[in-house]
Amino acid sequence: MRADAQRNRDHLLAVAGAIVVEEGVDVSMRDIARRAGVGLATLLRHFPTREALLEALLRTSFEELTARASALEASDAAREALVSWVRECVAWTTEYRGATELMAAAIDEPGSALHASCVTLRAAGARLLVRAQAAGEARGDLDGDDLFALIAMLAWAGDQPALAPRAEHLFDVVASAVLTGAGGR
Repeated sequence: MRADAQRNRDHLLAVAGAIVVEEGVDVSMRDIARRAGVGLATLLRHFPTREALLEALLRTSFEELTARASALEASDAAREALVSWVRECVAWTTEYRGATELMAAAIDEPGSALHASCVTLRAAGARLLVRAQAAGEARGDLDGDDLFALIAMLAWAGDQPALAPRAEHLFDVVASAVLTGAGGR
């Protein structure tokens, strides 16, 4: 990609990221183009669909969360690694209002632009869960799909204005239900 095209793409992603954090994933492509100071055709040339734009926008965060899972897996105790990673995923997902629904739909839709990133993220969490289960620190009847669903559920609760004040408490309740042994969390 030419340097000027890459700069335009990076600019579009920066503007889109700020707008999605502000307004949620349902913001119109036309609004993104307008706020980026480009025509809709320019935005569509780089990102032909909203999902393609969101995949490019979210991919970096997915990659960072996946790398974070690997780092936690190598450095922290199984229980703490799992809880820390889930907490970070929930916080990130809550930041991008509406991303939870997209991720939940994309995980089972191989044709989705977000599918591969969501599957990779789910696998990273599943590794942490399996590690905690092997250490006897997490329920054995959960799998990566369950963990992904719990993250989506907790992020959804944090995304609801009426529930947001209870989100931390709900996280603790769910964590104590997932974890086994002394300490619950």
